[in-house]
Amino acid sequence: MKRLAILASGSGSNAEKIMEYFQNSAKAQIALVASNKADAFVLERAKKFEVPTFTFSKKELEEGFLLEKLQAEKIDWVILAGFLLKIPAELIRAFPDRMVNIHPALLPKYGGKGMYGAHVHEAVRAAGDKETGITIHLVNENYDEGKIIFQAATFVETSDTPDDIASKVHALEHRYFPEVIESLL
Repeated sequence: MKRLAILASGSGSNAEKIMEYFQNSAKAQIALVASNKADAFVLERAKKFEVPTFTFSKKELEEGFLLEKLQAEKIDWVILAGFLLKIPAELIRAFPDRMVNIHPALLPKYGGKGMYGAHVHEAVRAAGDKETGITIHLVNENYDEGKIIFQAATFVETSDTPDDIASKVHALEHRYFPEVIESLL
């Protein structure tokens, strides 16, 4: 049984879908949900599934406090689901090819520092792209540059607003992220 930790900074809709997907799994359990924001709604979502939660500061992340916690909890895989801080190299090295992220665009387009959530969907709209989607990738030391594991696309209508695009992308995230995680295990 693999022990998974989810790192998230916000609402946690992807984290909730992952917790739901694995709640009766024989392969893996969500052992921990951790956030860099004490008021992140993902922490409330975790309570619904009786998953332990943990919060930490950016400084604690950088000083290895989170790594110590993940090791103490015997975590096998780290899942980034809307986690906005840069992951320190030491943490990445502790989970080689066992740390996965989801990005709300078809990388390499619209990746990098500051490209998350609404910023991505606004950029897609502004560029007039005909499609967008999701990318699930391994985490390396650069934002959104790890090995791509999976991509799925959706059509962008000329009338779509950034919110419309976000809805289409969320549907792809919720459908595929849990399944891709399971395939990696």
